[in-house]
Amino acid sequence: MIAILSKNCPLSHKAYVVRLIESAGCRVVVSETEEETRMGVVGSVPDDLAVRLLAADGVAEVRTDTAPYPMVSRESHPDPTRIKIRDVVVGGTEIAIIAGPCSVESQGQIMDSARAVRAGGAGMLRGGAFKPRTSPYSFQGLEKEGLQHLAAARAETGLPVVTEIVSSEDVELVAEYADVFQVGARNMQNFRLLNAVGRSPKPVLLKRGMSATVDELLHAAEYIMSAGNPRVMLCERGIRTFGNHTRNTLDVGAIAVLKSRTHLPVIVDPSHAAGLREFVPQLAMAGIAAGADGIIVEVHPDPSVAMSDGRQSLTPQGFADMVAKLRPLAEAVGRTL
Repeated sequence: MIAILSKNCPLSHKAYVVRLIESAGCRVVVSETEEETRMGVVGSVPDDLAVRLLAADGVAEVRTDTAPYPMVSRESHPDPTRIKIRDVVVGGTEIAIIAGPCSVESQGQIMDSARAVRAGGAGMLRGGAFKPRTSPYSFQGLEKEGLQHLAAARAETGLPVVTEIVSSEDVELVAEYADVFQVGARNMQNFRLLNAVGRSPKPVLLKRGMSATVDELLHAAEYIMSAGNPRVMLCERGIRTFGNHTRNTLDVGAIAVLKSRTHLPVIVDPSHAAGLREFVPQLAMAGIAAGADGIIVEVHPDPSVAMSDGRQSLTPQGFADMVAKLRPLAEAVGRTL
């Protein structure tokens, strides 16, 4: 439910509407523009609240046919959200570039990766210290040691760190070293984890589950925001379909749909969608053309010896070449890199 207040509604009337909503046991999401003030109602809405709101001074309209994720929805927050991560702003006119290896394998490897992606045009460094893998015998990550290596790479290069979190028990540990929590596709509906990162002030990069709908992704984001954290970025990383020509199928249409339904920034992950490095640049272009606010790609100093996802990882030179190709495309859609 959304209450739309008249253009010149005085502050006293706005305050009354807020008290009215809160007295009904609900929370309020306020969005103000020059034209109007919108108050989204969050929670279990009493049947008579719409009638009571319409009777309040200053309320011009009450909409009850709204999205079931009011904090995430563009209906209650028309302006796009911008998230500042150190010196990087995600969701503005500049397209954010997040790059680095799938896994942190050693201090030397992540240092070489960080230097390479910074030189190639990245604004943030990605790297997994905790790795949820399909096989229990695959490399699971260096955990705390990996986080320490990431922090050292940030100290040298200045790149903010994006790393995956796989357990609610690890929130304090990962927050000590990382700038952004990444919630992976396998954990998109791990609701205990969503609530845990929602109680942290750290930004969250939430990846779409490999079989999840757009609505399910937006509901997952609502879990994080309803727990108190508004700094959420959504990530389209490809979904499972009948196609086997790439690792997953990049849902380019979902990027456009997300941009229409939510005010949150949308990131595209062409590496996990393609699974093959030679197709990563083209899928990155498709994502930007569809309206993505950033890309996250895997880059390894020597993909042939990578401990995970080497086949989809770009070389440093391949990454630099891709960024060069993306610049004119970004300009064509009114953005910059």
